[in-house]
Formats: sequence, C-alpha cells, structure tokens
Amino acid sequence: MAVNLPTELLRSFAAIVDSGSMLRATERVFVTQSALSLQMKRLEETLQTSLFHRDGRRLTLTPAGQTLLGFAREILSTNDRAVATLTGDALAGPVRVGLVQDFAETLLSGLLSRFAKLHGEAQLQVRVAGSAELLELLGADRLDVVLCMGAADDPAAMTTVPMVWLGDPALAGLNVLPLAVLEPPCRFRDAALAALEAAGRPYRIVVETPSLSALRAALDSDLCVTCRTDVVLKRAIHPSEAPGLPPLPSVSFTRHTRDEPHPTVLRLADLIRDAVLAP
Repeated sequence: MAVNLPTELLRSFAAIVDSGSMLRATERVFVTQSALSLQMKRLEETLQTSLFHRDGRRLTLTPAGQTLLGFAREILSTNDRAVATLTGDALAGPVRVGLVQDFAETLLSGLLSRFAKLHGEAQLQVRVAGSAELLELLGADRLDVVLCMGAADDPAAMTTVPMVWLGDPALAGLNVLPLAVLEPPCRFRDAALAALEAAGRPYRIVVETPSLSALRAALDSDLCVTCRTDVVLKRAIHPSEAPGLPPLPSVSFTRHTRDEPHPTVLRLADLIRDAVLAP
C-alpha cells in the first residue's frame, strides 16, 4: 500500500529547517508551535523514522531528515507550480535575479540548470554587479532576488566566512606589498586597504580592475596578492606563511527577495540558499 506524504507536513518541515527553529517557523506556516510539533510527530510516524536530533530547543536534521529535505523541496515546488498554472496565477514576466561576480562564476550554471528543471516555463533575467548596485535595483523593484555580500552581522546572512589573503606567499615578504583590487565600491578592497594601513604595512596597487576574471589572471601570474574569500579565488595564504600580513574581517553571504514575492521567485531563492550552503 502506497504511503502519501501530505504537503502541509512537508511545508512545515521545510519551514522549520529554513527558519532554524519551530518557534520561528510558526511565522511562516501560521500554526502554533504545539501544532507544528504534532505535525512533525505525524510526519515521523508516517515515515517511521526520526527526522530531527533534539537537543533542548535546538534541532538538527538526521540523515533521514537530510534525505527528505531534498524530496520535500521538489514535491512542494511541483505542487506550487501546478496550483499556479491551474488557477491562472502563473508568473507574468521573467524572474529577475542579481548576483555578485563571485557567485555568478561558481553557482550560476548549476543554478540555471536546477531552476529550468523545476520551472521550464519561466524565464530568467540575470544581472551581475556589485552588492550596493544590486540592493539598489532590488529596492527600485527592478530585481526579484539578490545574492550578494554583506557585513558579518548582516541580518540577511545565510552564512559567514573569513576574508583571506590570496596569492604567492613569497610576495608577502616584499618590503612593499604588490596588491590587486577591484574598482570601488568593493567591500574586499576596503577591508584590505584598511587592514594594511592600520598595521602600517606598505603596499602598492599594481592591478585595479572591475573584473573578477582579470583579478584571477593577475593572481595566477604571481604578480600580486589580493583579499577575497576562497569561494572563487583559491591559493589562500596561510598566516604561518606570511606573518607580516594583517588579519582580515569576515564577510557574509546574503540573500534578499522583493516584498511579497511570487512562489516561483521563492523557489529560486530556495535554490540559491541550497547552492550557497551546500558542503
């Protein structure tokens, strides 16, 4: 006999995972915390397996829960597309997504492929720009979802990672540090220059470019060092290799959506989150 998975239980399950707790999930699915707890008990009984490790109020997914999460997102996406199509609520116009260069180079191809499989009827418009410009376009209702960089304490942060120095460690031993930076405005440029000036470390900008690809080429040619995360640019310099380089702050990867987004936009936002947080 086939076992059916109720979509309302899967939606509550995904909401708990996305929000990080049952209490915050109640704001997404509009049921009480006790009702949400009963829903998860029912879902676990239906599947005859535990989905969460419970440590006080903290919940983490079991291996079975991790497996279910992927299926739950697919089922909910299919459900929402069917409802939108049959009720005449299909998305009018393209989904407008903005990405900083780092993510455009690493995530875009896989993101486009997954989105096309789930929403073959939808059209994507992609804008690649700096974080400040993307957030301005979002505020002007010219983008639907944005993936960019923010401060370590940004409330929209999905994850926080350290900035690192990258390049040939031998360059870090020179009296004047050869530096490559992106044109302003750039969070990494500002952090690198502030750290070097605070430490009294002499430097010289040898490459300044608007292109992350050009920055990578300069790095690969051993012309300079730069400051970034290791998401795109590898060759991080370990502090033990260059004790003269000052420490750098952390940066967050942030996701923003327009007000009252269409379900299709929300599905893309979910795909973006999954891609960023994937191990």
